[in-house]
Amino acid sequence: MSAGGIRGTFARRSVGQGSGRVFLSTFEKQLDGKRRIVVPQDFRTAVAGPFDGVMCFPSFEADCLEGGGQALFNRYETLIESLPFGDELRSALEVSVRGGLTRMAFDTAGRITLPETICDQFGLNDWVTVVGLGERFQIWDRDAFRAWREEKRLFARTGLPAYHAQQRAAKSA
Repeated sequence: MSAGGIRGTFARRSVGQGSGRVFLSTFEKQLDGKRRIVVPQDFRTAVAGPFDGVMCFPSFEADCLEGGGQALFNRYETLIESLPFGDELRSALEVSVRGGLTRMAFDTAGRITLPETICDQFGLNDWVTVVGLGERFQIWDRDAFRAWREEKRLFARTGLPAYHAQQRAAKSA
């Protein structure tokens, strides 16, 4: 990965739930003085819709920003609407997704501007990492992401063999 460059791979989803393009890979970019980063053209195309930009909110799983297009927002809306009104989980999701949502429009150069409050909340001051996770992506402080990625990699190294062992045991029973 080049120091200031962007690397991203986009593929058409062929298996699993959903359809359309997904965001894959990781790129690093330095925020400019106005807190802007360039979004790859393929990703901008993948999220094209009534709103020309991306929707982001604080992630549930880590100290980062989660984002995507209308399809991601629709998935969360379906989840929220499946829960009974007044349910504690529904309320938490409503506050987090609906209340935490920031729409970031693309400018003519394909950049989004990260709000100052979000930059402060997640320590996004200089270098950021954008990591594609299929139908969603996350924006991290570069150093925080490196540590988190290593933690997840170590978990996968132990978790995958344990999962396979569990599957073999279930087949034997």
